[in-house]
Amino acid sequence: MRKHLLTTTAAMLLAMTGVAFADMEAAKKFLDTEIGDMSTLDRAAQEAELQWFIDAAKPFAGMEIKVVSETIATHEYESKVLAPAFTAITGIKITHDLIGEGDVVEKLQTQMQSGENIYDAYVNDSDLIGTHWRYQQARSLTKWMANEGKDVTNPNLDLADFIGTKFTTAPDGDLYQLPDQQFANLYWFRYDWFNDEKNKADFKAKYGYDLGVPVNWSAYEDIAEFFTGREIDGKKVFGHMDYGKKDPSLGWRFTDAWLSMAGNGDKGLPNGLPVDEWGIKVNEKSQPVGSCVARGGDTNGPASVYAIQKYLDWLKAYAPPEAQGMTFGEAGPVPAQGNVAQQMFTYTAFTADFVKKGLPVVNEDGTPKWRFAPSPHGVYWKDGMKLGYQDVGSWTLMKSTPDDRAKAAWLYAQFVTSKTVDVKKSHVGLTLIRESTIQHKSFTDRAPNLGGLIEFYRSPARVQWSPTGTNIPDYPKLAQLWWQAIGDASSGAKTAQEAMDSLCAEQEKVLQRLERAGVQGDIGPALAEEHDLEYWNKDAVAKGNLAPQLKIENEKEKPITVNYDELVKSWQK
Repeated sequence: MRKHLLTTTAAMLLAMTGVAFADMEAAKKFLDTEIGDMSTLDRAAQEAELQWFIDAAKPFAGMEIKVVSETIATHEYESKVLAPAFTAITGIKITHDLIGEGDVVEKLQTQMQSGENIYDAYVNDSDLIGTHWRYQQARSLTKWMANEGKDVTNPNLDLADFIGTKFTTAPDGDLYQLPDQQFANLYWFRYDWFNDEKNKADFKAKYGYDLGVPVNWSAYEDIAEFFTGREIDGKKVFGHMDYGKKDPSLGWRFTDAWLSMAGNGDKGLPNGLPVDEWGIKVNEKSQPVGSCVARGGDTNGPASVYAIQKYLDWLKAYAPPEAQGMTFGEAGPVPAQGNVAQQMFTYTAFTADFVKKGLPVVNEDGTPKWRFAPSPHGVYWKDGMKLGYQDVGSWTLMKSTPDDRAKAAWLYAQFVTSKTVDVKKSHVGLTLIRESTIQHKSFTDRAPNLGGLIEFYRSPARVQWSPTGTNIPDYPKLAQLWWQAIGDASSGAKTAQEAMDSLCAEQEKVLQRLERAGVQGDIGPALAEEHDLEYWNKDAVAKGNLAPQLKIENEKEKPITVNYDELVKSWQK
């Protein structure tokens, strides 16, 4: 009854204020055909939120705005469905371009270097937070929402409901980016094979402990060895999947927190401090002081070299032979083909591709034969460290964008992340950004078909997964160094130690150039003096830190596994 009265009251107010009838009709049509009850807001609140967009957009009606993002299912939905709806509702003509992730960064770099307004807003990874903060070419959204953008900031935005804002907040306390889509890389395994009685008995007989979700890399390695070459349903299977082609996508594979899973860097969430998961160290002013062990960094320290060596060993011994020559995109679909037992590193953005009916990894009733679980950690990892990566594609407004265009783009950014549309958008792309959406009943209902994705996002483990942090002063320049260095190790041209020595040296060249140029002022790099590993380890320990750690002689620790169903129950408690 109350809902009916609210709707009736809203209709009366609309009639009295003389709001453009066609706009509200477009809004109602959108809610009827696209949203329905797939929202955390009831119909009256949905209409009220869209009415606010209609009113706020009036000064910008007829303006043509261009925004850009990478090409994933979530952004395809925004571009093809939400952008036309926003245009119909507000009169602001939105072109939402979809291009490759690297191309987004390139366009952003060009706009930063030239001052030319190429796009009115960007969805770019929160990995660039350190770049945006230090170069001061992106608007502080905190200041924007309080000042120039106040009249176009949705009073129902509810920043506290976003689960990723700690990743888009700089050391100055300001928010620089608004999360639009978010996904983690998690451990993936064949739940059906792990629960098969013969597999369980054979594993216990060989290794002396129970087959289950690996807690550490030692157990992951045993499970990889056990399944590789084993015959299941008449075909030989593999115990591991990865990729190794020297290609830009090989860089993401490692900057996306592989080293932190091994245990490099310091304790700290969302990122290690003072040494982060890239191995870059900052001082008390957040100035980067080094990447190599010689300057107190950890990019080429024992934990990092161990991380790369394990990657190389497992790829060679336990993955399909063709994996060595695959890129990220080519390797992604392989586990869904049904011949891989587990994968340490699986992006949840591809969940929708793993649950399609008819796949060898999906049961006839649509439930998956696989599950997601937290990733295992390496021998150098300590409690209190991050344990994996989350991608947080986030709206960014550049200062080079004129205010009126930035305002119109900001309205669109808020529309596609609004409570009105977020539940529906999240069901399409499965890239969750709001706590209220994660807890929505529709996801409780759908959870059994998503292999543990919802359970993970509702769990306390979630906070240990985070993007690249603020230690990285120029993400575009530094990130491109990784695939070349790792590619040399993957091809056999360099050892793991040589590759990481080369990488840290190249990173420090960039830091030195930034320091000499002075373009980032008193928050830019200030390289430290050089000393040996023992010196910096002793210094770290004296200050209550970890990195760089000394080499552990026996890197094959006692393997530990847990029962998946018991793990999920422990989260629910």
